[in-house]
Amino acid sequence: MKITTALSLGFLLGTSYLPGAMAQQITGTPGSPSATVTIDGKQLPPPPAEFGGAIEESAKDSKPWWPPRVVPPKGAPNILLIMTDDQGYGVSGTFGGVIPTPALDRVANTGLRYTQFCSTALCSPTRAALITGRNHHSTGNGVIGELSTGYPGYDSIIGQDNATIGAILKGNGYATSWFGKNHNTPGFQYSAAGPFDQWPSGMGFDYFYGFLGGETDQWTPYLFRDHTQVFPWIGKPGYNLTTDMADEAITHMRNLNAASPDQPFFVYYVPGGSHSPHQPTKEWSDKFKGKFDMGWNAMREQIFANQKRLGVIPANAELTAWPDELAKWETLSADEKKLFARQAEVYAGYTAYTDNEIGRVIKAVEDMGKLDNTLIIYIVGDNGTSPEGTLLGTPNQFTAYNGVLDVPVEEQLKFYDAWGSPATYPHMAVGWSWAFDAPFKWTKQVASHFGGTRQGLAISWPARIKDVGGIRHQFHHMIDIVPTILESTGIQAPAQVNGIGQTPIEGVSMAYTFDKANADAASTRKTQYFEMAANRGIYDDGWYANTTPPVAPWILNAPMPDIGAYKWELYNLSEDYSQAHDLAAVMPDKLKQMQATFLQEAGKYKVLPLDNSAFARAITPRPSATAGKTFFTYTGENVGIPTGNAPSILNRSYTITANVEVPQGGGDGMIVTEGGRWGGYGLYLLKGKPVFNYNLLMLLQARWAGDEPLAEGKHTIAFEFAYDGPGLAKGGTGLLKVDGILVRSLHIPKTIPFLLPADETFDIGLDTRTGVNDKDYQVPFRFNGKIAQVTFKLEPEQLTSNDHQAIKHALNTARD
Repeated sequence: MKITTALSLGFLLGTSYLPGAMAQQITGTPGSPSATVTIDGKQLPPPPAEFGGAIEESAKDSKPWWPPRVVPPKGAPNILLIMTDDQGYGVSGTFGGVIPTPALDRVANTGLRYTQFCSTALCSPTRAALITGRNHHSTGNGVIGELSTGYPGYDSIIGQDNATIGAILKGNGYATSWFGKNHNTPGFQYSAAGPFDQWPSGMGFDYFYGFLGGETDQWTPYLFRDHTQVFPWIGKPGYNLTTDMADEAITHMRNLNAASPDQPFFVYYVPGGSHSPHQPTKEWSDKFKGKFDMGWNAMREQIFANQKRLGVIPANAELTAWPDELAKWETLSADEKKLFARQAEVYAGYTAYTDNEIGRVIKAVEDMGKLDNTLIIYIVGDNGTSPEGTLLGTPNQFTAYNGVLDVPVEEQLKFYDAWGSPATYPHMAVGWSWAFDAPFKWTKQVASHFGGTRQGLAISWPARIKDVGGIRHQFHHMIDIVPTILESTGIQAPAQVNGIGQTPIEGVSMAYTFDKANADAASTRKTQYFEMAANRGIYDDGWYANTTPPVAPWILNAPMPDIGAYKWELYNLSEDYSQAHDLAAVMPDKLKQMQATFLQEAGKYKVLPLDNSAFARAITPRPSATAGKTFFTYTGENVGIPTGNAPSILNRSYTITANVEVPQGGGDGMIVTEGGRWGGYGLYLLKGKPVFNYNLLMLLQARWAGDEPLAEGKHTIAFEFAYDGPGLAKGGTGLLKVDGILVRSLHIPKTIPFLLPADETFDIGLDTRTGVNDKDYQVPFRFNGKIAQVTFKLEPEQLTSNDHQAIKHALNTARD
């Protein structure tokens, strides 16, 4: 009997029939291995095509058939979506800054610059909005993932009904990849246990090479290839992730081109620069030696003048007032000026270095002959410049994260020559952050003002954009990038992905601005809300209303007012670009109208309930495979367990017990460790001698060590710590024992209160990234014996209700 299908008729007519979908144009010989089809994209993946050949009893009388390969619409461009980190509007030279950014210049000079493009003020939220085309609360990313809470707008989970641009383009035949920062996988899903639906692979990206969380050390990064942690710096002196990432992206694109030269690519390229730690190679820092001796106030004036000259702010724009809370440069001591200038030199070096490597990626596209039909979207920062270095900056960002603020200038100057090197994990003083956000007020974290949300944006597409070097002033937002890509590719937003109905895309396309005829067209974005930790803003057809931040983001232990008690401001942006003149007092009715619009938008996009506890949410209970456990057992070598799945020794008594076998010739290597150079602990054998080392954020190294090496054979090594609680970050007495015999007792005055470095891991049998004591050993530091068992016994946390409140305030500088 001859078997045919409804699909056969479609191929005779030059189209394919997909059940439940529109007929689509097919190219190539129907039924051949080279046949391709462009789908309508309403349903991803499309329903399986029915067999289009013929089957007889014998193969010689039958007709084979191959399902066509899905490809994008003819002429669809490659997409290179680039976004840097923690760079406000006044950072890049392309938008008036004093730091040269030639790669960004190239995109702007062959395309367009946008002067009213906005973010959400924080990392995970901006990135969720960017890759989904929905508002950050709509995707569960109302705040960074580390601060997630159990409400729909804040749970840090991008639901399956919010498919990313990666999933959409992949489903339509693009090769998709993600390089760099991934701050959209919930922290409680970092482990090898997954689940992986919230990793790049589960969000539509065929290939991922990058790091998880808000930041990582650029010299020894917490790095993954797809789901596997990798250590590419080993054996490579001078390694830096900024260059490695560009190398990986270039290699990946070349491999794609060799294997499938006609297949369009979507590369999402998001380096860590210029988020702390500021760690460029020395040559890049040296380029800026002496360039910031003029100080932050003079630099801000210079940026403002540059912005006027370039036309990236209106001619009538005003430079907003310098805040009383921040010192003016001329009031600083000579040592302060020396230190702060060095901080800015390294930040500038990191920014320029990052742009240079982006330029290499763009050049690789050109070298493949694909630049003409590549849509390049280059976004300058995911939020304003960061204030998390606090008033004085720091050589180790984890001191600020743990509430140790304002490390004395004289102590910081000890790191002057090493600033930015592997010996530091640095951030700069807030004065620079405010100045780099010129002409606006405020900084990252502050969603109410454009200092926290205004980003430079350049878009080029030589085959389509002909008004090269043009400037566009329409008001747009991160959520508008996805619909811009979709319109540019001729791909529609799907109604269903993997059988799940999709929420509507909430952004609007910016593609209308590509035409010179629309250079001065009214913005298609009429309304946009802003909210972060109850700092609120609402844009509505040229007007903007916002709350006044009651507390600066670099100030801790300050009580927050009731949400309803915030002061509101009002601005007419068509006349007041930089929010310099508050009209709230003279236009109360307009303000009330704008406040009502905010509440309407907040209800629509899952912004409620408002929560101004800000980064206090770090201690909120959230899903964990180890929540509530007080006894942990490990056997053999276990490497790469994320901090969130490790036993927490903070603010409590505990006992670590290791049953090991020392080999002939003596034992050496790590038994168990968490953290590293910037803070943490390790139990190890060093030339046979047992050692427990506690690194208090580089402020103190406490070391318990035995006098004699352990003999060959089985031993039990135990470290017992009695905490001096109740209270936060108290000291305690540690006892190091071998086979039940005390070998060392030591009391330490303080302990780490809040956070161990999240870009390190909990490791058994091997230290993988940085050591807790560089004087003792170098990584990788593998135990050369056998580990039968390691156990942790945790006593209850010794914290009072006041301590919990202190944690809530101190965590205002938590990482993002």
